[in-house]
Amino acid sequence: MTVKSMLTQRKRLTNMFDVFFNSAANVIAFFYGLVPDYSFALAMVAVVVMLLITPLTLKSTKGMLEMQRLQPEMKRLQQEFKGDRQKLNEAMMKLYQEHKVNPLASCLPLLAQMPVFLIMFRAISGLTSRKDGGAFAPKYLDKTSDIYQSLVGKTEMLSFGIDLAKTPVRAMQDNFVSGLVYALLVLALAGLYLVQQRMIASRTISPTMSAGQAKLMQYMPVAFAVFQIWLPTALIVYYMMQAVIRIVQQQYITQRFYKKDDSLGKQAQAASATAREMKNPSTDDKKNKSKKDSATKEPQGFVSKRVTPPKNSSAALTRRRPQPPGKNRSSFVHKKNKPNN
Repeated sequence: MTVKSMLTQRKRLTNMFDVFFNSAANVIAFFYGLVPDYSFALAMVAVVVMLLITPLTLKSTKGMLEMQRLQPEMKRLQQEFKGDRQKLNEAMMKLYQEHKVNPLASCLPLLAQMPVFLIMFRAISGLTSRKDGGAFAPKYLDKTSDIYQSLVGKTEMLSFGIDLAKTPVRAMQDNFVSGLVYALLVLALAGLYLVQQRMIASRTISPTMSAGQAKLMQYMPVAFAVFQIWLPTALIVYYMMQAVIRIVQQQYITQRFYKKDDSLGKQAQAASATAREMKNPSTDDKKNKSKKDSATKEPQGFVSKRVTPPKNSSAALTRRRPQPPGKNRSSFVHKKNKPNN
């Protein structure tokens, strides 16, 4: 493959992705045309995106709950076919078929959301793209749109007195007092993420997740919010609106899947609690093995490690004073004990 053909393929790939970026930017431009405010346009785009991915979120939640409901049976199969991976996989597949559960149902919808996240990130960042580090040269926008005309050649993206093109770090470096407003936006985003994760953690019971892992999963989105201090404030506004909608979404999920006693969520919680209480076969084997070893182990007598002879013994006396060469030990001891005249 020549360099020219590689460059051609790269250009085609870039143009293919530009179609998605252009579509996302045109949606932003549409809402800005209705109300000429950048924050309003970004918030409305966040609403549209969340409405599009809500069916995927609901499907993912239902698939996850169906898998949790099978956890006791899955753990029983793990105990039964311990050490035989092939039979275990066959039994698992049979279990999924009997209950009509797709093990990938909880993962695929979440993976489908990643392209949406990347597209919106690129489209919003392109609004404040600068030419040679100077004035704005917006990307992916129709040059005849109102939002393009309001940004091209400018150096600020003002909304409610806040420059959405500026990062919180840069804002605090320029003026610490006025930059605190940007810092408060980051803290507000972190608070929204924390509320959302606590709503999820309050109804989730995992038999394999420790308390430390649960805390880590709860505070990871908060750490993501902190990283926003290096990104344009326009993204913070977009993510804040998304977080608000997610909180409403989680409240709806609680009402739909957890409200009734016989609901899918309640059944999943009960099954997770049962699976947590079930004994781990590997742990039991280790305990039984240690008990068997301690029972069959013969008691050993005490062996003294003393190497020096006891006090006032003849051996001690002989060791204190070595025998002269060629002399008998008994005569030496006799001469030693012989009284002086």
